[in-house]
Amino acid sequence: HVQLQASGGGLVQAGDSLRLSCAASGRTVSSYVMGWFRQAPGKEREFVAAIRWTTYYADSVKGRFTISRDNAKNTVYLQMNSLKPEDTAVYYCAAGSAITSSIRFTSSYGYWGQGTQVTVSS
Repeated sequence: HVQLQASGGGLVQAGDSLRLSCAASGRTVSSYVMGWFRQAPGKEREFVAAIRWTTYYADSVKGRFTISRDNAKNTVYLQMNSLKPEDTAVYYCAAGSAITSSIRFTSSYGYWGQGTQVTVSS
């Protein structure tokens, strides 16, 4: 099993940047597909980005967000640039064994971090 701890959220203005971190313990992040999801109030949890041998992004964040993995630190990052108010949500990191066709689905991930709040003001 792997335990995940997300951090790095905060309150920023539109156009600012944030970097989220997801520290893993128990197993190495290289053993899993690692993903970031987000959930805004009143909405379903949605896919943001994932990394396995390559990276995957939701259309809404492509070109602004970058997911990366540091195997030595056993940590996955989400660099978020040019933030918009619609990026406001609780962001969750997740680990799983998803195949490419299902990498965007929450059901493909068996392990979740506790979430970190990102608030972008206009």
